[in-house]
Amino acid sequence: MIAEELNRIAALEQEERSKYRHRMFVCMGTACMASHSDGIKAALEEELAKMGMEHDCAVCPGGCKGLCAAGPMVSIDPDNRLYQSVTAGDAAEIVASLDREPVERLAYPVESPFFTRQTRIVLSYGGKLNPDEIDDYIAEGGYEAALKALTEMTPAEVVEQITRSGLRGRGGAGYPTGLKWSTVAKAQGAHKYVICNGDEGDPGAFMDRSVMEASPHRVIEGMIIAAFAVGADRGYLYVRAEYPLAVKRLKQAIRQAQKQGLLGSNICGTPFSFDLDVRLGAGAFVCGEETALMASIEGKRGQPRPRPPYPAEAGLWGYPTLINNVETFANIAPIVNNGADWFAGIGTEKSKGTKVFALSGAIEHTGLIEVPMGITLREIVFEIGGGIPNGRKFKAVQTGGPSGGCIPEQYLDMPVDYESLNSIGSIMGSGGMIIMDETSCMVDVAKYFMDFCMNESCGKCIPCRVGTAQMSHILDKITRGEADLDDLATLERLCEMVKATSLCGLGQSAPNPVQSTLRYFRDEYLAHIVHHECPAGVCKMGVPT
Repeated sequence: MIAEELNRIAALEQEERSKYRHRMFVCMGTACMASHSDGIKAALEEELAKMGMEHDCAVCPGGCKGLCAAGPMVSIDPDNRLYQSVTAGDAAEIVASLDREPVERLAYPVESPFFTRQTRIVLSYGGKLNPDEIDDYIAEGGYEAALKALTEMTPAEVVEQITRSGLRGRGGAGYPTGLKWSTVAKAQGAHKYVICNGDEGDPGAFMDRSVMEASPHRVIEGMIIAAFAVGADRGYLYVRAEYPLAVKRLKQAIRQAQKQGLLGSNICGTPFSFDLDVRLGAGAFVCGEETALMASIEGKRGQPRPRPPYPAEAGLWGYPTLINNVETFANIAPIVNNGADWFAGIGTEKSKGTKVFALSGAIEHTGLIEVPMGITLREIVFEIGGGIPNGRKFKAVQTGGPSGGCIPEQYLDMPVDYESLNSIGSIMGSGGMIIMDETSCMVDVAKYFMDFCMNESCGKCIPCRVGTAQMSHILDKITRGEADLDDLATLERLCEMVKATSLCGLGQSAPNPVQSTLRYFRDEYLAHIVHHECPAGVCKMGVPT
């Protein structure tokens, strides 16, 4: 019954689309909304009505197109036109150009490396579908994977498919997704839960936010398949309250899926039932850690607990719980539709598929990209990212956020995968990638991330609570030219102690930016300490706090 209904919805949506010669998609992600893209949409609709063309052209809200530096963006199908830095005042010119030559001053080349060098799976719908309408998603094959899993596969076959695909958790640690699913599937419990970790708190990271805003149904579909595979009957999307647009669209998508019988009791006419809800986080970075996240959902203070037991055995309210992040769930439906071998054929031997990165900092094309695992940093920074602005030199790239490390120029030709990044003292992380030029002081960068970790520490364990504060104090002394070599030695000892003895990943990884900058930019630390000067001219020597 559900299959026939999905086919009917898809046919009706395709028929509706065929009525229009053109479909305009206005980016309505957070970044473009901040630049009043809602006013652009209204201006386009008004201009079409004025020209009597409202029946020839539809104006639709779209998700993030990725190239945030050029927003707000408007795309036009089927002309394959893309306009950048659009304002409401451009509406008349854009409408007048339909079926004619494009508006050259606004046109952005769709054949640019930023788009052609990407391999989009998770971001495949960004900017091409209306995130507010389930019909749009269904018309593009949405929920076919869920239907296939529930009616043509057993839970064990779904787990086997995900395992063979080689998908690893995209939240940072890179744990094999299939192995995690199989552990939860084997666990015993009267109830089981599936949680989507949308608590994205890394500075410079906005991948999950954009996916939730642009493709909420893709995330929900992945959670439905996961719940079926592990035997869960309830799920939660945990999203920080600072993401109001993502929260709004997820809640709306859940209601739409429920109305179509894709959530709730006896989904797709099968015995499987699954309910899904959204839970808001208050913005504590530590709640990205899975045990702290579960405590928050339970209404407790978001603090981590010792493991074992692991969530797969005793998680939310003591029941077996599967936790994956947004990007991981967004990969599930494509894998089920296309097969494990298809996904495993992308990437490297140990790091399969693609990875979404948020490019920010000293780079021409700030925004979101999705690339195959194994691509080099040079290709990301200089081909896709457009290089360093203002003729400046590349200095380092920070991957993995506060948990990651700063990678120097000598590793630009290194492949980007889990093992390679770990080998040089950084991590993949959730996908933040901050590029720095020669105007950045690496000691100041380390201090920034240490201050972040210190402020975000929940305080439960002494190594993290006290250790991060002491490291921040020493780094502050170094940037003011008041430290000596004994302070540097103490800093290095503290890094080892905090990493080895902290309770959770926040404290265990907090020293990474310090250790990586000491490893590759030690001369800058010595310049501050011995010569009382900042080579980048950022730190003010001798200035009291």
